[in-house]
Amino acid sequence: MRAVSHSHGGGQPAGTINLDHAGRHLRRKLVTTDQGEKIMVDLPEPVLFADGDRLVLEDGRNIAIVAAEEQLYEVRPGAACPLRHLAWHLGNRHLPAQIDEDRILIQRDHVIRAMLEGLGASIREVVARFQPVHGAYHAHAHSHDHSHGHDHAHGHHHHHD
Repeated sequence: MRAVSHSHGGGQPAGTINLDHAGRHLRRKLVTTDQGEKIMVDLPEPVLFADGDRLVLEDGRNIAIVAAEEQLYEVRPGAACPLRHLAWHLGNRHLPAQIDEDRILIQRDHVIRAMLEGLGASIREVVARFQPVHGAYHAHAHSHDHSHGHDHAHGHHHHHD
């Protein structure tokens, strides 16, 4: 079976596929659903799928994309380095980052961990779904309604005490 397009939900899925952040970058690839069905993804252009997005199959069925849990660092600000400064340092290095109200999730990298701890951040190893913010170079050229039941605070709200 071939997946020929993508959508952002709708109806009961015919199956699911768990993919990590890197695995959700798809254009042409053979994948296996969690139910064991093999699907050839054959899209006209690369797509970065988000949790809850769908692969639409030739026969009209759709497969729900599930963001797999990954080994991440949870980065929290320290007194000397607010969250927005940590986000800037990560963005300056073009690292994928999920920016929430009070924390940033990043993929584990001991060099980056040392840099962040040097800035005063506290780092904790966690296993969680990873849904990074995507900027100007993001291949997904349309918006999401983000009503999939997961939190996406994109760091646009700063609370000043």
